[in-house]
Amino acid sequence: MIKEFREFIAGRNVLDLAVGVIIGGALTTVVKSLVDNLINPLIGAFLMRSQLTALRATIGGVTFKYGQFLNDAITFMITAVIVFLLIRTMNKAFKLQKAEKEEKESKEAQLLSEIRDLLKK
Repeated sequence: MIKEFREFIAGRNVLDLAVGVIIGGALTTVVKSLVDNLINPLIGAFLMRSQLTALRATIGGVTFKYGQFLNDAITFMITAVIVFLLIRTMNKAFKLQKAEKEEKESKEAQLLSEIRDLLKK
């Protein structure tokens, strides 16, 4: 059982997942900093507010923090775009790698077919 667990932990999928979680956490921190420290002040300058998160509306004694929601939505959109671009780039690289491998295999298959035909003669 310990051997199986060791193989599982050492497996490529688990390591890839761990790397993805670590990079995702770092990416989230960077994007949040970008939104909080650069984008929000720019939007706040146009709205004559110091922070986007300060935007609120009070209706019937209930406060709606729509500025915080906008902040979180911007953070999500930037993160989603970055992840999309990373996945798209990786998929293109994998397709190119797969095409090269298939081309190599087809050349080998063609060569083997020619050798087989020569041996039949």
